[in-house]
Amino acid sequence: MEYLSDELLLESYYKANELNLSPDFIYLIEKEIHRRNLAYKIKSYS
Repeated sequence: MEYLSDELLLESYYKANELNLSPDFIYLIEKEIHRRNLAYKIKSYS
């Protein structure tokens, strides 16, 4: 995931949630978002 741009990473996160993909996969995306300090750019999916 380190090769994805920030924008593409965030788009992937939203799309993965929209498609109800595996929670494990979404968790990996979230970890990368937090690693890049982009958490403030995502909305909560509760």
